[in-house]
Amino acid sequence: MTGSGLRRRVLGVLVAAALTGAVACTDHHARPVPAHLTAALRRAERATDGADSARVRSTTSLGTQMSLRADGTLGWGDGLTGAFTLTYTGGTALDTMRRLGSTSMETRYLPDAYYARMGDAFAAQTGGKHWIRYGYAEVDGLDQVRDTTPDQAVKLLLAAGDLKRVGAERVGAVDTTHYAGTVAVADLAERHTGLTTRERDALREQLTRAGVTKERVEIWVDGRDLLVKKVEKGETASGAYSQTAHYSDYGVKVSVARPPAGDTGDFKDLTTGRSAAPDGG
Repeated sequence: MTGSGLRRRVLGVLVAAALTGAVACTDHHARPVPAHLTAALRRAERATDGADSARVRSTTSLGTQMSLRADGTLGWGDGLTGAFTLTYTGGTALDTMRRLGSTSMETRYLPDAYYARMGDAFAAQTGGKHWIRYGYAEVDGLDQVRDTTPDQAVKLLLAAGDLKRVGAERVGAVDTTHYAGTVAVADLAERHTGLTTRERDALREQLTRAGVTKERVEIWVDGRDLLVKKVEKGETASGAYSQTAHYSDYGVKVSVARPPAGDTGDFKDLTTGRSAAPDGG
């Protein structure tokens, strides 16, 4: 593979990694959401949204493309901010990252863009620049990243036609209540969900753009109505998707610096080779 071909492949992998917070499946028959469950989830949504930040640990898999672990902090009180370390553990993405000399990378979320830091081998293909900037409005589908805050998982479950309270469960050292359900895009046009019309329309658009028709969602909520754990599973055009995320340390300080401009290349320029060193490809 030529340098430019490898560069495009890696950039595509990073976009996929950035989108791994919002996709997931099972058949069900839609029915009205019980009022007491809607009320419980609305409390969880408000409490989680109002916490503004949390520490997040997650594992994600997407077909044969990749599997990875993520660990970091995320803030959403005043625009999306966060810093994570992604460690690739399988799939074609792992093979690609190995060829670049590292199977992990640092990523940052800022209100205007998503940033990923690559190693020296990749920088050699990009004019010496280690950081890649992905503007949310500039990369197709990347705006979904801004919908991956913890409260969105609660809102997603409010759209489930088969929503149920599974029961009391312990997650680590925390006592929680477990809820589960399936979201079917085709059913979102009906007025059975616990969402407002605007929320329902936005969710339908988000899932449709991601190529998801059905999504299985499970969440665990603690005694303060805060999300402790979520599991999402489903199917996309890229294959089966699964993510498990754990949330803790709500209210943690999240301080994210913008990467140095001189060490940052823009996704659009790098894919066209405009700011990359000649590589013969």
